[in-house]
Amino acid sequence: MKKVFIDGKAGTTGLRIAERLSQRDDVELISLSDDLRKDASARKKMINEADIVFLCLSDAASIEAVSMVENENTVIIDASTAHRTNPDWAYGLPELGAEFYDKIVSSKRIAVPGCHASGFIALVYPLVKNGIISKDTLLSATSLTGYSGGGKSMIADYEGEDRCALLDAPRQYGIAQKHKHLPEMSKITGLNNAPAFLPIVGDFYSGMEVTVPLFKQQLLKGGIEDIKEIYRNLYNSPILSYEEGGDEGGFLSANKLSGKDSMRISVYGNEDRILLVARYDNLGKGASGAAVECLNIKLGCEKTKALEI
Repeated sequence: MKKVFIDGKAGTTGLRIAERLSQRDDVELISLSDDLRKDASARKKMINEADIVFLCLSDAASIEAVSMVENENTVIIDASTAHRTNPDWAYGLPELGAEFYDKIVSSKRIAVPGCHASGFIALVYPLVKNGIISKDTLLSATSLTGYSGGGKSMIADYEGEDRCALLDAPRQYGIAQKHKHLPEMSKITGLNNAPAFLPIVGDFYSGMEVTVPLFKQQLLKGGIEDIKEIYRNLYNSPILSYEEGGDEGGFLSANKLSGKDSMRISVYGNEDRILLVARYDNLGKGASGAAVECLNIKLGCEKTKALEI
């Protein structure tokens, strides 16, 4: 039985990872008491006792935690932004292909993708790889997310008794175009330019919908049916799959997969204007679900074990 330590267990991602693992018989969750969870020496001891460590921390704290590792057998699965573009780390989106899957299997350092980035990369990476669009293509992306993506402070803002009336409407953010997910969105897809990115938080707890529009003039070859076929062939697992006509009567709800650890990819529009859409839970395939999937790959068990599909 493998020992698993969640550093940052009190946060939204850590709590859901703990929930997913609590009923398993192949892992033992080890933890620190509340008064020691920020104690550096106690954390270091726990990190080196564990076979697998989940980091659900800020970037600085994650970097600090990695520096504490002295046990050469300890596997780190980091949910922060700190290591996602580091070529020495595996990128935790195995559905992109054998190269990504195999690196997760062989690596002791795995970076969990960012929530917004997961959908964008799942949509764009295979189109760049297959020569449908150029690495120089200038793209935009809109991402609708539930307020749990902002962590405990934002959850308190939305669910508190004295909530501000401004929260009643969707709110765009990241308006300076310096969102922390942009580096991995360009790095992993191979794009030479980060997209113009429009994240929007809404008054719902969890769920995410990433949309990337394409004009016919941006395609180097093929059309809408070729894009669908690429997705259909690549994404056919219970966790990440292509879904034909998955809309709700012409509408697309961003919280359709709330509470789930899966992602559904769809394509809408026509030959002139195409909409690429990924829907999933920002706390599921966008965070804790992806982290647990990476754990399952490392343990050699079914990828969907302990996940809500």
